[in-house]
Formats: sequence, C-alpha cells, structure tokens
Amino acid sequence: MDERTALGLVADRLPAAGDDAAVVDGQVLTTDMLHDRTDFPAGTTRYTAGWRAVGASLSDVAAMGADATAAVAVYAAPTFEDAELAAFLDGATDVCESVGAEYVGGDLDSHDEFTVATTALGAVADPVLRSGATPGDAVCVTGTLGPSGAALRLFERGETERANDLFRFDPRVAAGRALAPHATAMMDSSDGLARSLHQLAEASGCGFAVESPLPVDDAVADVADDDAERLELGAFFGEDFELVVTVSPADLDAARDAVGVSLTRVGTAVESGVTLDGDPLPDRGYTHS
Repeated sequence: MDERTALGLVADRLPAAGDDAAVVDGQVLTTDMLHDRTDFPAGTTRYTAGWRAVGASLSDVAAMGADATAAVAVYAAPTFEDAELAAFLDGATDVCESVGAEYVGGDLDSHDEFTVATTALGAVADPVLRSGATPGDAVCVTGTLGPSGAALRLFERGETERANDLFRFDPRVAAGRALAPHATAMMDSSDGLARSLHQLAEASGCGFAVESPLPVDDAVADVADDDAERLELGAFFGEDFELVVTVSPADLDAARDAVGVSLTRVGTAVESGVTLDGDPLPDRGYTHS
C-alpha cells in the first residue's frame, strides 16, 4: 500500500479527516513526521531541521486560516549531541516566534535515523476548508513555487549555505488569517501545486484550468537545465508550503490588499478536470518514500 492509498483508507474510516488540520471546538490540531532519509538532505543543519519540521505543521495551521498558538516536537536520533539538539531547539523556537506562536517542548527518543514528529495547535472561529471552491472562482498561490526543489539541487552540489536558506520557508500564518475572510477553499502546497489542485478539486467537486506563467522562484532558474525541469521543480516537487487558495474574482483585489505577500492568480475553477494551458495536469507530487 502506497502513501496515497493509506491516506484514502484513513479518510474512509475517519470522515472528519481530509483537511490540513483537524478542527476541534474552535481549535485546529495537526501533526507531521519528517525523516533524515526523505526530508533532510545531507548538509541540512539541525537549526534548519528544527525550523522546517515545526514550520511544516505551522503551515497546516495557516491553511485553515487560523492563528498559531503553540507547537511541540519529538526529536529522535541515534545519539544526542549538545550542539545539534540546541540548534534544533533554536530553529523550532525561532519559527514559532516568527508567526506569534510558542514552542513548548516535546519528547526525546533514541532511533537509528534522525526523525522528527511535530504537532501544532491553533485557534479559529471559522476555518477555511478545502471543500468550498466553485466554478468561476480564481485560484491563486502565495509567494513563489520551487525553492525547496532548488534547495535540493543545491544540497547535491554542496552549496549548503544557500540551500539551508531556501529550506527555511516562512509559514504563511499571517497570510492565511488575512485570506480567510475572502477564501472559498484553501490548503498548503506541501505536496506540490499539481497535487494540491487535484486535492482541492476532489474536495470541492470541481476542476481547475491553470495557465502559464506560474510564479516560479528565481532560484529554480539557477539550477534547472531546461523548461521541463523548471516546471518539475515549480509544479510537482512540492515542499514549498505556500497557500493554494480560491477566491471569488470580485474579492481578488481585496484579498491581494490584505494578504501582505504576493498573491498570484494562476487559473480559474471550472466544472471538471485539472489542466495547465489546456493540457491535463498530472496528479503527482511529493510523497514520503
């Protein structure tokens, strides 16, 4: 059973699952697990790992239009090294402070592979779900696409300082709160733009017609050999943790004025299908494997 099949089984057994975070009595709760082998390329500092791991859960809070309250993490490693653990805690604390949340601890465990499990808590009165998009809505993304894919290429080249900088994304908590009054549906782009659009389409019972150019990060041009690789890193690689959001075209200007970061319209919600420039956009993206 692959990851997507497993997620389908979970959704079948837990009907309340399926959004970026669970909603319980005005609070949102989410959890993530990251591994050295699949999530932290060689050269990733423990500071970056702490920032990125906790930031991934904060991004889920952002996608619900919620305020971030607090986060915890399980830190597991073959050995506990003073400098590494301290750097991880600094990264986790700093990413929480960047969104007005608090890092409040967690647990330690021995494991043969560096592994982090994170949980974030937020608060929201009216959460934004994935299921509210309707044909005619504008579909938009915050920020730029592809910096994590570009970072991976830089890690492979040994350019670790710049790669770590790109890997420390900004969780869009403030943007999610600002977009919430205007959004009809929202999620983060951790699985990549293409898969996110398919997930939104499935949840909302619609499709999306997306058009070039996509807001691909400048760093992608520095590492991509051609347009095909640029599209791969921008639309399919994932792990960028931007917000993919639908809004009524009548609200688009107000949403852009409110959000505080770039908000690019990439297409329109349609009756069915997910396309890029008229051609089917494959349903693929990041998987833990």
